[in-house]
Amino acid sequence: MRRREFITLLGGAVVAWPLAGRAQQTGKVYRVGLIITTSPVSEMVGPDPIHPLVRTFVHTLRALGYVEGQNLVLERRSAEGKFERFGEIAADLIRHGIDVIVVSSILVAKEMIRVTNTVPIVMASNIDPVGAGVVTNLARPGGNITGFTSNAGPEIEAKRLELLKEVLPQASRVAFLGLKSDWEGPEAEGIRVAARMMGVTLVHAEHTSTNYADAFALITRDRAEALFVASQAASYANRQVIVDFALERRIPGIYPWREFIEGGGLMSYGVSLPDTFRRAAGYVDKILKGTAPGDLPVEQPTKFELVINLKTAKALGLTIPPIVVARADEVIE
Repeated sequence: MRRREFITLLGGAVVAWPLAGRAQQTGKVYRVGLIITTSPVSEMVGPDPIHPLVRTFVHTLRALGYVEGQNLVLERRSAEGKFERFGEIAADLIRHGIDVIVVSSILVAKEMIRVTNTVPIVMASNIDPVGAGVVTNLARPGGNITGFTSNAGPEIEAKRLELLKEVLPQASRVAFLGLKSDWEGPEAEGIRVAARMMGVTLVHAEHTSTNYADAFALITRDRAEALFVASQAASYANRQVIVDFALERRIPGIYPWREFIEGGGLMSYGVSLPDTFRRAAGYVDKILKGTAPGDLPVEQPTKFELVINLKTAKALGLTIPPIVVARADEVIE
């Protein structure tokens, strides 16, 4: 065979190789750990997990050429709301000889850097890594940790309250559903300032990471006219419980993420969490290919979305102003 013909044939074969087959040609099997905080492990399993964010992460890794059973072992873990288990989970993953660990909460990130200063850690979502002491600098985090922050600042949270007020101009009493730490944090302070300017009284309906009974009782007893749900992991894990309560009590709500609206919530405005988990998978790929985690910047949110469920609005007897509908990234009918 002539040399030119051989090169042409070889080039054609390379193009024909499936992506998964050519992403990693070393024969190495990579071990990646994924830790979430509250949702059950049963939602994380399989090639198409029930958990929307885990599913996005798994699918993105697959698109990058990492296939479980071939060149990837994905160790999936959840504290299932028992945050005291983070240390145990972290130590167990280290014993498994993990190559990269992906975490979904600043609490897990803090525990991971306590356990290891060598295994690369990617934060798929967190609120304030600098304030929490996880990194000293977003642009050059150094050490063994990097990732993405879902913190868009107090102004985004205030914007959510503003949207709620546009839809419910007569509402004057709004329940803030969140943990004690949410109520005492800078985001809630920004919301309280915005509420005073709008003539809205915020009532803190406090819950724990696993128990909403007292909070729901307070909201019912106080006859709140609307619901504002804090942006944190427990809210996401219990999103259907929250939405079902709001629908049963006919309370319009503004939620932090689109997954609430897909479950029947009225509207959401905030960061696209699937986007951050997709980008986290990209960071895993870069680290496995040799990039030091400390050289990858901790990136802030780039995609925000307003999602409205008109079917829910109709069930609640509400008419969403056309100007608000026009601004929506997605309308569910």
